[in-house]
Amino acid sequence: MADVDLEELRARFSRSLERARQPGDGPEPLPYADDLLGRWREPQRRYHTLAHLTAVLDHVDTLEEYADDPDLVRLAAWFHDAVYLPDRSENEERSARLAERALAEAGLAADRTAEVARLVRLTAGHVPADDDRNGHVLCDADLAILASPPSAYAAYTAAVREEYGFIPSDAFRAGRAAILRDLLALPRLFRTPYGAERWEATARYNLTAELEMLSS
Repeated sequence: MADVDLEELRARFSRSLERARQPGDGPEPLPYADDLLGRWREPQRRYHTLAHLTAVLDHVDTLEEYADDPDLVRLAAWFHDAVYLPDRSENEERSARLAERALAEAGLAADRTAEVARLVRLTAGHVPADDDRNGHVLCDADLAILASPPSAYAAYTAAVREEYGFIPSDAFRAGRAAILRDLLALPRLFRTPYGAERWEATARYNLTAELEMLSS
């Protein structure tokens, strides 16, 4: 994690929060940034780390023209895995509730806080509605790892396996294979024009290759 710039991340959170709320509203953003950074550095994480957060934020920047409110999408990226325990199934819901509490306290308007929480919950399944432009951007940014080059994709799958090290191999292979089949069954993995053009084919190739390996 040496290549992650903590000060730049703190500044990125502050900029997004300041732009998303009314000028002068709410307390200093940095304590909220520091709380989130602490969560993203918890020891149980191997893939869902600051490197993943940074990558998702970078992808949101790439896709921002497709969002109705890019800064709310960025805030959702910060919160989307803020609560992460590999042996729990309600991480997205708990992350959304954290966003509701923290952003309300930080001075974000109620409707905008609700939109961030809605986006966080959307990452549980990555199936945004056809007209959900904010959802398209967040889900595409979160799934962009699937379109990585072979070495990066292999590192991603290895890190995911490490996070689930408490699960026996056979059970993990069965569960992971089910997730891959569900993803491959989606009509589209990526909903933005950029994602559809740049990431869709490579992601489906990677998913298919991983599924074949797990099934062999």
